[in-house]
Amino acid sequence: MSSNQELLQKFKNNISNNTKLSNYSWFNLGGPAEYLFKPENNNQLKEFLKDNKINKHKITILGAGSNTLIRDNGIKGVVIKLGANFSQINLIDKNTIVAGAAALDRKISNFAKDNGIGNFEFLSCIPGSIGGAVIMNSGCYNNDISKILISISTININSCEEKEIMREEIQFFYRDTNLSKDLIITSVKLKGNTDSPENIQKKQKNLIEKKKLSQPSQVKTCGSTFKNLNSEKKVWQLIKENGCHNFKVGDAIISEKHCNFFINNGKAKASDIEKLINKVKKTIIDKTGINLELEIKIIGE
Repeated sequence: MSSNQELLQKFKNNISNNTKLSNYSWFNLGGPAEYLFKPENNNQLKEFLKDNKINKHKITILGAGSNTLIRDNGIKGVVIKLGANFSQINLIDKNTIVAGAAALDRKISNFAKDNGIGNFEFLSCIPGSIGGAVIMNSGCYNNDISKILISISTININSCEEKEIMREEIQFFYRDTNLSKDLIITSVKLKGNTDSPENIQKKQKNLIEKKKLSQPSQVKTCGSTFKNLNSEKKVWQLIKENGCHNFKVGDAIISEKHCNFFINNGKAKASDIEKLINKVKKTIIDKTGINLELEIKIIGE
């Protein structure tokens, strides 16, 4: 039996071969994963990583897929997507929550509301899971993850070592951190402040309404395509002013409501979205000299 077959046999309930990844991306696009592994807990994840040292498969971590474009030929090696047990949310004390890295941001926001913990309202507007939100320092409406984070629990892909990393040890940038790519975040500790569920719900509702007015919903998109700039102009303004808002490639289009949102309008391929991104990027740099930086991640072959 080959080492690959042994891997499939040993983790048979949690690993699949040649698995379609379009179901795991908000664009609804992407080729297959050579192997897709969904660990049940930390111990199984560490065991898998140890066994994979023999197989030497390249490892790709996939979160909720809310900001990820997966290319048409899929991903070689192993895609690790944390299983359902990593979605649990618990109260540690009055204002402190521990959430598995796969817990959805909006669910954490609602859990905080139900328990009278404020300052989590902005999470109701952020698609995706909390692990990805930490890596990207996600935020909106003058708030971000770095302001409510206490620590993260991680497993190192190479050493399989578990480690808690305190907020003070992490450098946070705009939509980025200095966290090593060798780390898998398994859980996150967050702290808010005491507030009434009614007050929190009101704040949540205001933010959600605000978002609905300015951003497209019920479409196949992965949110903001490019990071905003350190300037008075937002990226959507640059895209519009330079005539890129009407660009399309195949069935990949740009949202009329917010032109930093790129959309799979039905039958786009991942390559169409990527070509559209590059077309806009090139036009902006040619016309303004500004080099736009991606906020979404593009992965795969």
